[in-house]
This record gives sequence, C-alpha cells and structure tokens, in this order.
Amino acid sequence: MKGVILCAGKGTRMQPFSSSLPKTLLPVANQPILNDCIMKMKKAGITEIGIVMNPGQKEIINYISSFHKELKIQYIYQTEQLGIAHALSQAESFISNDSFILMLGDNIILEPLETLIQAFKGNKGAILLTEVKNGNDFGIAEIKNHQVISLEEKPKHPRSNLAVIGMYIFDGSIFDAIRHISPSKRGEYEITDAIQWMINQNYSISYSITKEPFSDVGTIERWLAANEWMLSKMLGDKVQVGSNTVLENCTLEGPVLIGNNCTLKNAKIGPYISIQDDSTLINCMVEHSILLKSTKIMNVSPLLSNSILGINTKLIGINEEIRNLQFILGSFSQIKNSSDFNEEGK
Repeated sequence: MKGVILCAGKGTRMQPFSSSLPKTLLPVANQPILNDCIMKMKKAGITEIGIVMNPGQKEIINYISSFHKELKIQYIYQTEQLGIAHALSQAESFISNDSFILMLGDNIILEPLETLIQAFKGNKGAILLTEVKNGNDFGIAEIKNHQVISLEEKPKHPRSNLAVIGMYIFDGSIFDAIRHISPSKRGEYEITDAIQWMINQNYSISYSITKEPFSDVGTIERWLAANEWMLSKMLGDKVQVGSNTVLENCTLEGPVLIGNNCTLKNAKIGPYISIQDDSTLINCMVEHSILLKSTKIMNVSPLLSNSILGINTKLIGINEEIRNLQFILGSFSQIKNSSDFNEEGK
C-alpha cells in the first residue's frame, strides 16, 4: 500500500503565515502539520509516499529531505487548485494499480491509520467519519449495514451527523470515478462526488467512526485550537523544555512546550503555549499562544494571549495600561517602542 498527501493548497485563510511558509509546514505543538501525516504513514509501514504540491513549495522538499530521508518520496505537482479530487488525480501514475491511503496535509487526526486499514479490507474504499454538530460545514455520510450509501458536500439539510474527515483508503477505482465527475458549484472537483459515483456503481465503501480529536487547520482560530488540544494530549499539565534552554525567575503553567536554545527571564508562561527554537522571552506574560522560531518578546507588561507570532518576530517595549493583548504577526514583523529598542533587542 502506498500513501498520498495533498499539500498544494495556497492557505489563503492562514495568511500572513502561509505567505512565507506552506500551510502544511506551519507548526502545531512545535512540529509541522505535515509531519503528523508522514509519521502516521511510517507507523503503518508505508514507505512510498506521493506528495502533491505546488511547484513553488520548495520548502516542503527541503523539510522532507532533511527529516525523512529513509522514505521513498515522489513529488507530484498540481499547478491549479481545483479541489481535492483534482489534486488526487495528479497522483494516478504514481499509484498505478496499488491501493493507497490518502491524507490531507493540513489535517491533524489522532485516530491511527490501522483502524481504517482494517475497515478497508474487502472493499473498494474506506473513509474516516466523526460525529459533528454543524453538518452544514462538512461532507456528510449516510450509512447502512456497515457501508456508506450516500455522501453530500456541505448539505443544507444533513441526513446524518457523520462528517467525512481527511483520511481515506482507495483502490484504483477512485481515478475512474474522478474522470466521471464535473466541477461543483464552487468550481472544484469534490472527493465526495467521486466517492458517490463509486457508490452509484455499486462499489463497496466502508467506514470507521472515530471519537478521537481532529483538526482541519484551515484558519487562524482552528490553528490555535489544534495547538491547544495537541499540547493537552502530549503533556497534560506538564512542561517540556528543550536542550540548551535557559530559564531564570520564570513561572510556568502547563501544558507548555519550549524548544531548544531559548532564553526566558522574568516571565510568566502558560498555560497552552508552544515556543519554537531560538526564542527569547524577557519581562513578559504569555498564554494560549503559538510562537514560531526566533521570536523575541521583551519588556511587554500586558498579558499576551491567543496570539501567533511568526518567525523572527520582535515585540518589544509595550507598557500600555491594558489588561491583555492579542497579536497575529507574520514572519519578520516588528512592533517596538523606540526608546526600549536597545542593543539587546536587536
């Protein structure tokens, strides 16, 4: 069995961060979102993986070649973003006649792949489902006798509360299905339409229902929420500190994840915060936030909360009489009080 991970989306709702880094490489609990998909496949014994990506996303190639050298990776280019089914169709020659696992590179799903692999046996496809309250926002499945009998993308009147989330298994029949569908009203080739075509041809589509957490990390709000539940799952209320990190006169309330080579002084940190490598936090209070590599926060007296600071962001010398602050700052941003921006803050 092979694997396919879809990574070509532009991530427009994740700007400004996706302007400088592909969305699938943005970190949740200090690891790229894409890493979760790759590690799931490795754990399931899948070593041949096709990455469907935009030709301009060279950072994805650099990341995978640095951290996953033992895998057989084929990079597959999608030059137009015309939906999940269209992205998958680009991988047909890579898949050939094999069955394969399909994952969306911006999804984090705690359910192990083995669950879906078991459901797939003897079928043409298998999809992962979860119970949701807002069925209008998802592809919704109707099930009967351990088979999926219908699918509908973002229905006005959902027939069930079972939503399709970003983990699938198919054999080669899915490519024939994609050739038989037309673009939806939003101009995309929907994977739900392709699966429905298979159902209409009496191909058996099974399913597994997960109760584990999952996140489609497609917006800033969902990114922050995914970071929080992942930190809780990893650490509970504990604190994890990387190597060569200096803590001086700090109060830490877990879950807190701090990377390598960081400096924290006179700081109150947590709960629910992840800090990547080479960051500096001095004279500040931060909670419920994501700090990317080489973030620098110095002499900020209000509480910083529900914030995301991009790579090499500097936040220096803010002493306003307000209770808390929220910042969403892209990479290499600077907000500073000029009188406080001395040599130490450069």
